[in-house]
Amino acid sequence: MKLILDIMKKNVKFLLLALVLSAASCSFTNKTFDNPDKDKLLIELITYVLEKGHFNPKDIDDNFSKEVYKDFLEQLDPLKRYFIQSDIEEFAQYETQIDDQLQKTDLTFFNVTYDRLMQRMAESKEIYTDILDKPFNYEKQEVINVDYENLSYPKNKKELKDRWRKQLKFNTLSNYDEKITDYNDQKESDEKPEDFKTKSLDDLEQEAREASKRSFDEYYDILDDLERKDWFAIYINAIVEEFDPHTYYFAPQDKEKFDAGISGKYDGIGARLQKKMDHIKIVELISGGPAKRGKVLEVGDEIRKVRQEKEKEATSIVGMRIDDAIKLIKGPKGTKVFLTVKSADGTVKEVEIERDVVELEETYAKSSLIQKGNNKYGIINLPKFYIDFEQTESRNAASDVEKEIERLKKEGMEGLILDLRDNGGGSLRTVVEMSGLFIKDGPIVQVKSTQSRKDVLRDKDKRIQWDGPLVILVNELSASASEILAAAMQDYKRAIIIGSNQTYGKGTVQNVYDLNQSLRSSSFGDVGALKITTQKFYRINGGSTQLEGVKSDVVVPDRYSFIDVGEKDQENPLPWDKIEPTDYTVWENLINYDQAIINSKERMAKNDHLQLIEKNAKWIKERGDIMEFSLNYDDYKKRLEQAENEAKVFDPLDEYQNELKFTSLPYEIALIEKDEDLGEKRKDWHEELMKDVYVDEAVNVLQDVKFGKVNNKSKVAVLKD
Repeated sequence: MKLILDIMKKNVKFLLLALVLSAASCSFTNKTFDNPDKDKLLIELITYVLEKGHFNPKDIDDNFSKEVYKDFLEQLDPLKRYFIQSDIEEFAQYETQIDDQLQKTDLTFFNVTYDRLMQRMAESKEIYTDILDKPFNYEKQEVINVDYENLSYPKNKKELKDRWRKQLKFNTLSNYDEKITDYNDQKESDEKPEDFKTKSLDDLEQEAREASKRSFDEYYDILDDLERKDWFAIYINAIVEEFDPHTYYFAPQDKEKFDAGISGKYDGIGARLQKKMDHIKIVELISGGPAKRGKVLEVGDEIRKVRQEKEKEATSIVGMRIDDAIKLIKGPKGTKVFLTVKSADGTVKEVEIERDVVELEETYAKSSLIQKGNNKYGIINLPKFYIDFEQTESRNAASDVEKEIERLKKEGMEGLILDLRDNGGGSLRTVVEMSGLFIKDGPIVQVKSTQSRKDVLRDKDKRIQWDGPLVILVNELSASASEILAAAMQDYKRAIIIGSNQTYGKGTVQNVYDLNQSLRSSSFGDVGALKITTQKFYRINGGSTQLEGVKSDVVVPDRYSFIDVGEKDQENPLPWDKIEPTDYTVWENLINYDQAIINSKERMAKNDHLQLIEKNAKWIKERGDIMEFSLNYDDYKKRLEQAENEAKVFDPLDEYQNELKFTSLPYEIALIEKDEDLGEKRKDWHEELMKDVYVDEAVNVLQDVKFGKVNNKSKVAVLKD
């Protein structure tokens, strides 16, 4: 999840207020009643908001039209297994007309492509069923090209079916190999299963095809659940993402998911559901949720009916879209829902559950005490900068990290590691508050829009939560708010940054704009929301993290080192620039800062494990670049064995073990006694940390950094006891 910056500055408030008022006073009010087509209303409303509110609005012209045309077709048919060349030739007349259609709220291009897609998808069901009913010839010498982006569309239906044949054969090939391997293992085993039967290669090939067919049946069952509005949302996003990669339209149900993701909580029963064919099953009970607490549901249970507490009749959800079923099951805290459930043993019963706030534990900060010899250190893992925008006084990333720091201090922490790896961002408010935990006061980040002067967001609280040694771990997926915190701490020389050559490189600010605010009244119900880029943020030294990210003080290779995952690798990113720096004073309470970086670089350069990680990352990249595969079983098997042999050199990566000891804090140990799932999760996390070379080095850096104050006049360091 990328950064949603809750800007509280008056210029942004004014901008969004102006958008709401101007939109409400425009033609949208009348067209809500006059125009029966909700899609047209959405197009008009969204294009208006983009033109008036985007940080860097684009001209909606023929060039814009060409890009939307290309991207939308790629999203509809990424593997080029639905449309044929005659379809594309027909669509081509609209390549430079989409901009004109947007101005007229004309949906011709979408309607034509949508109708044709539905036709081709229906035809493809017959294609894959027909192909998988017949044996594949794995002795035949032929290859498949999986470079779908550069493949041309099939010339006709005959070529289309052959493309499907190769794709299905390729998918089934791995199933076939697994069937052969498993069968041979059972055959040679001294303890054969009771139901073991002698099978021929033809039998195993048939089983492999049947497995592929089941997978495709389930896949198409999911596709069948998609309605026209879902495909239209894809079309809208093909339009809005031409402005930049982070401007995005949320359909109403997607907005709910986004809110739960950014806050880490929602109201419901606390169960994750999955639809297979027509049945909706429970795949996970969330720790601490009402379903888990009540012990009335189990993983694997099938939910058949849903009844609200004031209803007499239950609603069957068999065959229902999973989003619609979830909507019935979720509800406000304190309300009750009655579920008719079929258990794994076949019994059917109705269970009562009182909904509650469900907290997604994996969203929240977690900490552990690290022991190395006689020294104690702390690590806090932060998956995202979460906040509840509706209840800003409830728990958020900053307040939770503050609590974890205090708990670690009570256990004698001498240095802190803040792990921001894979943290894609979150709320600006929380990152500014969190930065303030490590400095006395001062600027944290600069924010600028096209229509106003820059704003400097500051920590005004002179209290320092942690003034000791600090290391921040980052990687290529550390983005937005993660980059703000890492950049600020780096500019202040408050922390040493260890990680990838650079972080993700997202230096833009988004606000979520409720499109319903622009309508005085509507007969269409909820029309969703638009996440729109309104500003850019800059480091306190004036530089931008856009595209360039934050450069680590100590660069270490990881599995993403040679993969294109950053902002610069996305389509339509905003450019890098810089502004004037703001005044700030470098932190002076840590000595040996520069020497600690030098020491770490020297250790990393000699670290055999890191060199192996880099070699593995290159190998993965090389294999990922292979675009042609043989469909001959013998050739496939040889290539598979070759890859397995090559991979053996990387076995030591799984064997690495540091000498650190990780333990949960006392408050969490008490929670674990009541929650076995939490205990298992923490055990797994600690085992991961024991294999983590980056955490190992972070502790070494903490040992190198000394806590004291440098006297600028005499350049004498005064160490604190």
